[in-house]
Parts: sequence; structure tokens; C-alpha cells
Amino acid sequence: MLNALTPDQLSVSIGQYTSAGRKAVNQDFHGALVPEGAALSLKGITLAIADGISSSAVSQVAAETAIKSFLTDYYCTSDAWTVKSSAQRVIQATNSWLNAETRRDRLHEDMNRGYVCTFSAIVLKGRRAHLFHIGDSRVYRVAGETLEQLSEDHRVVLSSSESYLGRALGLAAGVEIDYREINLRPGDTLVMTTDGVHGHIPERDIAARIDASGDLDAAARAIVEEALARGSDDNLTIQIVRIDRLPSRDAMGVIRSADLLPPAPVPHVPSEHDGYRIVRQLHASSRSHIFVAVDLETGEKVALKVPSVDLRDNLDYLRRFAMEEWIARRINSAHVVKAAPVHCERDTLYVVTELIEGRTLRQWMADNPRPDLETVRGIVEQIAKGLRAFHRKDMLHQDLRPENIMIDRHGTVKIIDFGSVRVAGALEAEPDLDTNDVLGTHQYAAPEYFIGYAGSEHSDLYSLGTITYEMLTGRLPYGARMAQAGSRSKQARVRYAPLTAFRNDIPGWIDDALRAAVHFHPMKRQQALSEFEHDLREPRAGMASHGIAPLIDRNPVLFWQILSLLLALVALCLAASR
Repeated sequence: MLNALTPDQLSVSIGQYTSAGRKAVNQDFHGALVPEGAALSLKGITLAIADGISSSAVSQVAAETAIKSFLTDYYCTSDAWTVKSSAQRVIQATNSWLNAETRRDRLHEDMNRGYVCTFSAIVLKGRRAHLFHIGDSRVYRVAGETLEQLSEDHRVVLSSSESYLGRALGLAAGVEIDYREINLRPGDTLVMTTDGVHGHIPERDIAARIDASGDLDAAARAIVEEALARGSDDNLTIQIVRIDRLPSRDAMGVIRSADLLPPAPVPHVPSEHDGYRIVRQLHASSRSHIFVAVDLETGEKVALKVPSVDLRDNLDYLRRFAMEEWIARRINSAHVVKAAPVHCERDTLYVVTELIEGRTLRQWMADNPRPDLETVRGIVEQIAKGLRAFHRKDMLHQDLRPENIMIDRHGTVKIIDFGSVRVAGALEAEPDLDTNDVLGTHQYAAPEYFIGYAGSEHSDLYSLGTITYEMLTGRLPYGARMAQAGSRSKQARVRYAPLTAFRNDIPGWIDDALRAAVHFHPMKRQQALSEFEHDLREPRAGMASHGIAPLIDRNPVLFWQILSLLLALVALCLAASR
């Protein structure tokens, strides 16, 4: 499905130089990595710099470990994670390891002798720079004839002659990481230095050296030599990166394939297509056509999905369609449909996944109109496991509904259809995908989508709560009214129909759990899927079992009809008494 990336990609020039200076050992360390292929768009370009503390005989090990770990492990994180999530997890893991080494070598009684260093990193992805910083190394942007400092020195000043490092990598079991995101323009230049450089040469002079030299390596060396000439007695390191070219539109190869590959034709039955024998049509809708096919190489049955005929001119739809298999390959859960192996390069756009022999949750609900509570709990818990697999990858499903949930012959529940999935990492690379449209089915979409807010994990919880309610009652908690409410005030006026109005065999505290899960305000819902699961099994403290719901909640139309009749009778009685 993937074609070669277009040449319209991020391009930079990098210059760097380090020196031990007047010291015998260089406790600074730095590095940069410019990946090739899809990783350039999916993960970006990384630069990092670290400065060991002079009081420690092992801090150069800390600095080298910090840089090598970051440049290696960042590219091993999920492509679906944001830069912030990926980088912070890697930095925190490195911090934990350094701190553990200090304790293992029994240096923690004096942390100034431990595996401690400052750390700063830049990740360039798409049209943005992501900055991470701990300590007193610095990150700058060239601003005219001087430098604009983008990082904050984590140094505690006691007096004009005495200060100490207030924050550093490896200093404690946990670490607070400064994060900043900035937009980029062609020609922008970013600079990172250790204090051996910026403590001895003015920022204007650094900017002038960079501006005067066309060779960034030469400029870096000249700046270090000038700092030495001005009396620097520390290790000295500088990195310079200039943005030569930005992608005209942030791009990642898997999404661009929707632009490059034509949609696969709707195959005939029977026929062969790219090594698959088409056996029968499984499903057809305005969104896609799905066929049962046999992989001719393995003999396995698969589901082959081609784009809808009606939406083949819709570029946003095709981009999301192209993402589906990419998403499936990045999620490993027994409760999420898996992508099938790819045996050859494709010339057209289609998706192949495992074939689930079973029925949709919609069909299961038709077959089980009044299920027992324990069976519903079991299904909900399996759906929740699938959703957590999405959330761990910084993804939101956004179209959870009974038609997108399958139950196989063994009773395993699986989430399918990723056409509406929001991938945080992909949106960094392709912001145009975030159109603010309500992608999911309106009856199951969270209310915040209808007033223009981005979704969150609480939004998928709302959909799960709605499905749970429907499994138990055959109805929706708000009918179609919530999807028609276009403001918070209108949403607040939509009444929830109590579960107990339809099922008198269900405890009232279950109704409390569902009422919370489908609350119109995201922060009033349970704060995690596990909390919702727990609420379906045990009542919260303070919850009381409810009796029969008021008539106005069970049947508001009948309530107002009765009230109107009573008022009319009162009016007649008053008229007759005159």
C-alpha cells in the first residue's frame, strides 16, 4: 500500500562541535540523527546535548547514556504516539536507570558524585520543533542579530558566587521535563549549548558567528574556540541546526498513499486480486465494500475491504481509509481486529485484515433482547480491553457502535473498522486530517463532538456507556435528542431516561454507573475505563438502590398528558362552581 515518499520533505543542515577545553575529560556528549524513509515523516529529526556535572567521576557516562538512549529509543516508540509522549517516556526511563545506577554504586548519599547530567533535545517533525529540557544547558533560536533563549536554566542561585543545579537527569527517581512546541519557518536556526559555551561568550557574538559562516560545523568550532579564548574552564559543546526546507504540507507516507494510489476497483465474485481469491461479498455500505477472500500464498481466509464507490473523490475519506491497515498493525490486542500479512507491493488502495467468523454486536442484541447483567458485563469488559489498546497508542476509536464490534464463535469480542480513528502522532505529521467533523455515528458519538471540541478517552467511554445501556434496554439513553443539541446549555436540558424505567430487575446503582458514563460533560464521566468496569460490578460508596423511576423520567409524554388532563378537570370544576 505504501509508495515511496515524495521529495517534499523536511531538510536541515547541522553543525556541531565539542571540546574538553582545559579539562582532562570531556563530560559533555551530543548527537543527532536524521532518519530516512517513512521515519523522517513519522518520527522526525532528533538532536540532543548533555553536560555531566564536574563533581562526579561518572557523569560522562550519564551524559553519553542519556544521548545514546534518546537517539535510539525514541525511534523505537510507537509511530502513533505524539513526539511529546514518545520523548518523555524515553527520557523518564533513562532518568530511572541513571538514578538506579547511582544507588547500586552507593553514590546516592552524595548525588554530586552520581550518574547525573543536564539534558536538552530538539525533535523536528513536520513543520514544528519540539523542545525538551532538564538542567542548565540551553536551547536558543537565532533572532536577528542575537539569540532568543527558549529554555529555562534550572539552577538555584544562592549568591553572586554560589549556585547549584536544581534539576538534572538522574538526580532523583522522578524527573520534571520542560516541554515546548514551536512553529518553524524555512531559514530558522536553532542552537543548543552547554554552559562552557554560553557562560563565556555573549549571545550576540554566537549569532554573529553563525550568520558569518556558511559552514555550520566551522561556525560551531569557531564559537567553541572563542569561548575558550575568553576564559572558559569547562567542557564546551554546541549544536546548530538550520531549517533548509519544510514540507509544503505536513506529510507521512501512509497517508500520502491515499493521494498516490488509486482506489481498488470493486472486485467481482469470483475473481482474483493481488494474490487473493475473492470468495463472496460480506458487507456493502456507503463507506466500503468488504469481501471474504483467500490468501493464495497461505490458504488463510481474510477480509478484503475496498473504498466506497460513492466516496472515491473524497480525499479526506481516502486518507483515513489508507490509515486503517497502518493502525491495525500497531495495535496488539485479542480484542482488536488484526491486519493480515502483506506479500507484495500494492498498486491500488485496499485493506486486508483477519476474517472474524461470528456476528456483530448489533445482531447479538437482536438475538438477546433482554440479556442478563453478567453477560453484558463480560462483553463490556472485553470492549474496554480493546479500547485501552487504542488509548495506550494515543489513539481514539471515535466510532464505537454495535456494528463495529464483532463476537466470534468462541465468544471473543473484537473492535473493527478504524476509518474514524484519531491518531495523535499522525495528526502531528498531517494536521489536515483533523477536520473537526463528527466522524462517528451520531447516536453513539460523545456530546462534545457536536459543539466543536476534540475528543478524548472520555469520548470513547461515552460510546461504550451508550452501548451498554442499549444492550440492557434496547434503547438509547437520550434517544436522538443529544445528537441534536448544539450547545452545552441545550445538552444540559436533554433528559436521561433511567435504566430502571425499562428493567426493574437491574439494581439502581447500575443505573448510576451508566448515567455517569453518558453524562453530557466529559469530566462528569468516570475518569477511566477501569473505573466504569468497576462501577458495573460494585456500587460506589454512597450509592443507594433506586426504586421505580418517576413517571416524568419513564414516560415524559404520558406525564404531560396526565398533567394536562388534571389541569383541564380543575378548570372545569372551577367554572361549574361559579
